[in-house]
Amino acid sequence: MFRSRAKEEKVPTTDLSKTSRDPQAPKGRPTPKRSEAQTQRRRASSTPTDRKEAMKRQREARRVDLAKQREALATGDERYLPARDKGPVRRFVRDFVDSRFCIAEYFLPLAVIILILSVIQIQNIQNISLLLWLGVIVLIVVDSVGLAFRLKKQLRERFPDTPKRGALAYGLMRTLQMRRLRLPKPQVKRGERP
Repeated sequence: MFRSRAKEEKVPTTDLSKTSRDPQAPKGRPTPKRSEAQTQRRRASSTPTDRKEAMKRQREARRVDLAKQREALATGDERYLPARDKGPVRRFVRDFVDSRFCIAEYFLPLAVIILILSVIQIQNIQNISLLLWLGVIVLIVVDSVGLAFRLKKQLRERFPDTPKRGALAYGLMRTLQMRRLRLPKPQVKRGERP
């Protein structure tokens, strides 16, 4: 008379497949240890209930990941590198480029010098600056084409079955950066074989 209707209506349904299981038969997974079960319960109870708390935790996790990534870029640790720098192919490309002298890495300092020369209001100096522009661009193109052929050949020899998509462009973009500003930091010295 004073019982709840909800309790009366909820009659447990018995599934024959569950009740007919032999008590000695394995259940398909190992029983978790007490410490593991407790940590799972704590983790479930520690999930944030409000949106603000969830965003705060997400920001903190992102901050920790970015700190690990920055450290990996400085040390060359493969585990925490960004996706564009991971893998043996990319590592070889970095080492191949870092072991060579490239004219393209001096493009920015040369560009500043040439711009300063072109601002001077003497006609001969402005003509020289235009010739320097042309010379620097031709040297960079020739050097980059030569590097691209050598790098392609080395990649085909060393990684015949590995996908190499984007590796050549990755190497050429790395040549445009000054050596001490490159990230991940160079792991080989100039002249060393990768």
